[in-house]
Amino acid sequence: MTKEEMKKKLEVSKLAIFGGSPAFPEKLHVGRPNIGDREVLVRRLNEALDRKWLTNRGPLVQEFERTIARYTGVKHCIAMCNGTIALEIAIRALGLKGEVIVPSFTFIATAHALQWQEITPVFCDVRTSDFTLDPSRIEELITPRTTGIVGVHLWGRPCDILHIEQIARKRNLKILYDAAHSFGCSYNGRMIGCFGDAEVFSFHGTKFLNSLEGGAVVTNDDDLAKKIRLMKNFGFDGYDTVIYIGTNGKMNEFSAATGLTNFEAIDQFVEVNRRNYHVYKRELAGIPGVHFVEYNEREKCNYQYIVIIIDETKTGLDCNSLVKIFHAENVLVRRYFYPGCHQMEPYRSFFPHAKMLLPNTERYSPRVMSLPTGTSVQPEQIVAMTSLLKYLLRNADSIKSTLKKA
Repeated sequence: MTKEEMKKKLEVSKLAIFGGSPAFPEKLHVGRPNIGDREVLVRRLNEALDRKWLTNRGPLVQEFERTIARYTGVKHCIAMCNGTIALEIAIRALGLKGEVIVPSFTFIATAHALQWQEITPVFCDVRTSDFTLDPSRIEELITPRTTGIVGVHLWGRPCDILHIEQIARKRNLKILYDAAHSFGCSYNGRMIGCFGDAEVFSFHGTKFLNSLEGGAVVTNDDDLAKKIRLMKNFGFDGYDTVIYIGTNGKMNEFSAATGLTNFEAIDQFVEVNRRNYHVYKRELAGIPGVHFVEYNEREKCNYQYIVIIIDETKTGLDCNSLVKIFHAENVLVRRYFYPGCHQMEPYRSFFPHAKMLLPNTERYSPRVMSLPTGTSVQPEQIVAMTSLLKYLLRNADSIKSTLKKA
């Protein structure tokens, strides 16, 4: 839908949530998969079928690992079947136990990867500047049972790595970074993947770089890398010898083929994301109550997420109402991350008073909204989406009244 067509549609009674037709005939997604050169992908898949080597660290998986390691500047990349298994194996390989400090303002897998192994996630608040782990709040949460810190590079914006690692060295704690959002991003000129004891990428279909399903652990620690390679393949050292406890975390050849093909289009993906980011930035500028979360363009960035913070006192409509209205119009905005891990089970039951220590998480998680972007979203669609948002906010009182009656 063009901006002009949007103007014709915009009457409160014609909004889809009140029975009108959706503004967009096809659903617009926050994370629709980026697809590289299909002919190249099919060729790689056929070659894998011809080799009849589909898993167990085939040649495409090995090539994918080398590619990721070279791009991020780390010694070791161990490809996995998905990012969650990669987190779980990295956590176990690092010997984490007892309590581990982690943000609540993250995808639930970050907390689950700890709890799944009977490690207590101790939720730490985030900074309002970038919504990543607040180093000033970490030390007060450290107890004799604390063994590590899991930082999350949120929306492609790195943690305050410098101060987190200073604390970890001082208190002799392990550091693992959940870099699921941050492949292709840098911190102080160094690529994400180089920091901490290890970092974990996700290559899920919704991610900037996808391998259908997939993930990886990257590290510069030789011994840790060796241990992780054993653990993701049942602990096998050779054909018949098991020397370590392990599980099945292997990436298959089809996923590696997809990852390699998409990696070859990475510059194109970045350029489209950057273009969309600047269109959003221009169109959302100056809207009262709508804060556009910006990237540091001096660093490398994948521009994967377009995030706005809604201040209901100025917009007149809260985030929950806006999500419902947008979804009805086929704009599938997401709430990354609402309501915070501490408000989900089992953590809500385990830590009923956690919110008292998480004022920023409590304040901002209900107000965050991620907007559609990626290679399937065009600038004219962005203009139409932002025009819809402006209309909704201009008519907030009428819409709110009608919502109450519905």
